[in-house]
Amino acid sequence: MARRAAGGFTLVEVLVVVVVIGIASGIVIANLGGDERRSSEREAHRLAGALEHAAALAQWKSEMLGVSADGSAYRFWRRGEDGRWSPVDNDDVLAPHALPSAFTIRLASYAGAPVAEDAILPFRPSGRNEPYALELASPAWSQIVAGDPLNRVQVAAHAASR
Repeated sequence: MARRAAGGFTLVEVLVVVVVIGIASGIVIANLGGDERRSSEREAHRLAGALEHAAALAQWKSEMLGVSADGSAYRFWRRGEDGRWSPVDNDDVLAPHALPSAFTIRLASYAGAPVAEDAILPFRPSGRNEPYALELASPAWSQIVAGDPLNRVQVAAHAASR
């Protein structure tokens, strides 16, 4: 009597598929989801690059540029000949940037002194800028993005103490 071949999967085959799907989903969750520290570092380095770009552009184009922060976003400004600030709208790097929902940003200091919430930190055409700092914070991490008089920007991270 000839035996008919089974038409389904074996238990071992099903378990192998389940394990592979579990490993793949774990990798995806680790890379996409909740690593707040990595997101915080990425946002801080993005801001640092934009600040360095703004300082270099101010020198190159011989114009006063500035940066402001409103808690959930930051934006760059251009000072006109009339002394008024207007938003920079012709540069992709200096476009307004809204932060992810868990993050906040504030101007921390300029020339060693505290800064008003509605201030604009200037980047002079001469390249002689005062040291400044912005704080990018999330519930678990805080990043200080600081520029020196030579327009070098550094990022320093620490666990938030809120």
